[in-house]
Amino acid sequence: MDTITQTEIFENTTPEKLYELLMDEAHHSEFTGADAHISNEVGGTFTAYDDYATGRNLELVVGKKIIQSWRASDWPEGVVSTITYEFEQDGDNTIIHFTQTGVPANQLGAIAKGWTEFYWEPIRDYLRS
Repeated sequence: MDTITQTEIFENTTPEKLYELLMDEAHHSEFTGADAHISNEVGGTFTAYDDYATGRNLELVVGKKIIQSWRASDWPEGVVSTITYEFEQDGDNTIIHFTQTGVPANQLGAIAKGWTEFYWEPIRDYLRS
């Protein structure tokens, strides 16, 4: 199993706004263009991208941190990773420090690219609109 580490800067936004985009199912569905169901409770479950990704909230600190178990529907049975978003205010911008541990080695490149294509770029587009 492997780890993905990405640092992304989002201009003219707050950690609270980015947290909301990721954790509010209506906003999440809006910026991704795909169905999402997201609990805002620790221990609650989520699905995203029309059930491609599923998992459970492990730690939630509004505007600071999200830690979730995360699994892709095409992964081998029983394989679960952990994703962590940490939010840092930097002037008018917000930095997300993102880590995903436990990614199957043969999926590493596709999953890393997927975060950029299906999350970071759509979030930037959404914030600009």
